[in-house]
Amino acid sequence: MKKFLGAAIGNCVHVGGVVNFLRLSEEEGNKTEFLGAAVKIEKLIDHIIKIRPDVVSIGFRLTPDAVRPLLNKLEKYIAEKNIKNIEWVFGGTKPVAQIAKEYKFFSKIFDGTEDLDEVIAYLRGRNLKEAVGNTPQNIIERIEGKYPYPVIRHHFGLPSLEDTYEGIKKISDAKVLDVISVGPDQNAQENFFTQEKMNHDLDGAGGVPLRRVEEFEELYQSSRRGNHPLLRCYSGTAEVFQFAQMLKDTINNAWCAVPLCWYNVLDGRGQREVLDSITESQQLMKWHANRNIPIEVNEAHHWSLRDAHDTIGVAMAYLAAYNAKKMGVKNYIAQYMFNVPPSMHHNMDLAKMLAKIELIESLEDEKFKVYRQVRAGLASLSADLDVAKGQLAASTYLAMSIKPHIIHVVGFSEADHAAKPEDVIESCKIVRGVIRSTLHGIVDMTKDQAVMNRKNELIEEVKILFNTIKSLYPESKDPFSDPKVLTDIIKRGIIDAPHLRANKSAKGTLETRIIDGKCMAYSKKLGRVLSEKERLTELLSDEIDKSFSA
Repeated sequence: MKKFLGAAIGNCVHVGGVVNFLRLSEEEGNKTEFLGAAVKIEKLIDHIIKIRPDVVSIGFRLTPDAVRPLLNKLEKYIAEKNIKNIEWVFGGTKPVAQIAKEYKFFSKIFDGTEDLDEVIAYLRGRNLKEAVGNTPQNIIERIEGKYPYPVIRHHFGLPSLEDTYEGIKKISDAKVLDVISVGPDQNAQENFFTQEKMNHDLDGAGGVPLRRVEEFEELYQSSRRGNHPLLRCYSGTAEVFQFAQMLKDTINNAWCAVPLCWYNVLDGRGQREVLDSITESQQLMKWHANRNIPIEVNEAHHWSLRDAHDTIGVAMAYLAAYNAKKMGVKNYIAQYMFNVPPSMHHNMDLAKMLAKIELIESLEDEKFKVYRQVRAGLASLSADLDVAKGQLAASTYLAMSIKPHIIHVVGFSEADHAAKPEDVIESCKIVRGVIRSTLHGIVDMTKDQAVMNRKNELIEEVKILFNTIKSLYPESKDPFSDPKVLTDIIKRGIIDAPHLRANKSAKGTLETRIIDGKCMAYSKKLGRVLSEKERLTELLSDEIDKSFSA
């Protein structure tokens, strides 16, 4: 614990910056004292001699020329009184801070452009701008070094390799994010090791056309500047273990994102059958767990993006985490994608996320740690870029309610064009503005009665779904991680989505509707929404009827 002393000096009465700095210092476990506004230099020096603080923070936000005589006097007293072993911190406007930089006794100068994460880092003994080479190159250390300020991540990948390299350099130099998620094109994901199968008319579709190992290495080298952001990349959809090893060796993949049931014939992103891909995905989780690489199972939102009702979204969020733990994963990154479907109401969306959190974090123990990652819905942003900026800010504000460890920023431009470096930087700054406004004071929407009621309702519905699965597969030792069971419940429609209609590997008969901001199961036969018990009864009775008629 250190002792901090703060004051606004001279005739400056603007104390907000000093007070906020002292408050953050207290939250880091330090003892603080505030002398007040318009403190004379003589009074400041006398008090320093009296209490012997470790850190003195002074603020001045008036005319730049007026600060020089004050700092000259302060410098003179420091020498005359032989004041040593004190860390001096200055805060002011940019013009005033520029003058303060002329005085060598200051160890840190804040000019108002910094964000809270930089102040927190400084208080924890790291200077983000002056010691970037020491920034953690491990996602867990990065989280722990910043929390409660979230780690910021953004997707980036352009159809041109050179543009992608240069873009990563610009983004790194801007120091606005911690993780760049490289987006390879679909050709790279599916056929990097079998390039003879590529349709080169589709090169650059969906991301950067990476074709050689050296190109991944160049991505990493491009990020070795600015604040040295971590890199991560989509998993391959074929030769997944080779792809994983390459990502580890080339970009030091910050964590692996792998679905449980997707990237196969269900979504057309690969040629694997569902059973094969589930089995392989589980082994890929285990592969990373054995190397202590964190895992994100980006599963639940794939169902919600295809209009599955909320109960399925919550259930699959739990099953994703359950399978990760079963495969030995130690650090699990749970992604909570808000705004899917886009027409959901914010309070009901929050309730769905809280239900996921309660179920997922019930799995935590000394061997399984969960980190919360939030993001705006992929299809929720308007093609009108000004409107999209407002939507991004609103979604981030809502997501801050669950105290995330990571914010996956979705670029405001996504509905119009793939994010360019300038779009990435601006999107991250919008999000950082929301964080600054909410980190230390946000209305606790998680306590809203309607939110709590819906959360509890969803948990009860998921229990009915899980109990049904257990009763249908008594021969399985662990139906929740049994690839055959997981494949079969998709085939039978126990887990289903409207967008899977006519997919040979799924039932595809589920109907859903948005009612009062909730995505609900719906029966055309009855003309109304269904509880989960009713949905499963109707589904399984139809299955029995068909077996009898056959």
